[in-house]
Amino acid sequence: MPHAGLTTERLTRAGAELADEVGFEQVTVSELARRFDVKVASLYSHLKNSQDLKTRIALLALEELADRAADALAGRAGKDALAAFANVYRGYAREHPGRYAAAQLRLDPETAAASAGVRHAQMTRAILRGYDLPEPDQTHAVRLLGSVFHGYVSLELGGGFSHSAPDTEETWARILDALDALLRNWPTP
Repeated sequence: MPHAGLTTERLTRAGAELADEVGFEQVTVSELARRFDVKVASLYSHLKNSQDLKTRIALLALEELADRAADALAGRAGKDALAAFANVYRGYAREHPGRYAAAQLRLDPETAAASAGVRHAQMTRAILRGYDLPEPDQTHAVRLLGSVFHGYVSLELGGGFSHSAPDTEETWARILDALDALLRNWPTP
């Protein structure tokens, strides 16, 4: 019999909070059971295992990120859209480091296709339409943006830029300027 008050959604949200506190890799059904002061077995009526919990946290994070990005992009185009989109990812990673890590979880193809990850790709391509990139260059640009955003955010969260000047805000602004210039002047093969 399910424990009163426990639902899959409540456990997923608690798992996401746990990920932000202790790191996504440390999230387990056992740790979640300790949080609720229940036996691990009582959670198995809501979750299959720790991987199921992690997948649910990843899906939640992707949804939250997509919602924030959609709000930030509304009415924007060109560099303004690019910066808004990038700033959503950076802000989310700073606010929710565990959830941000969860959003990077490799999902099986069926789960990925049904996730908000599809919305992320659509929004990225919508931004790139403002730069008039044909295929396959648009796909190359999607990969470039994802790599730069994720790489910078990951290094920044890990303290990789805390030892030197200039300030990371200045560097971030310069990176966005450089990406905008590159997208406006995309090299032809």
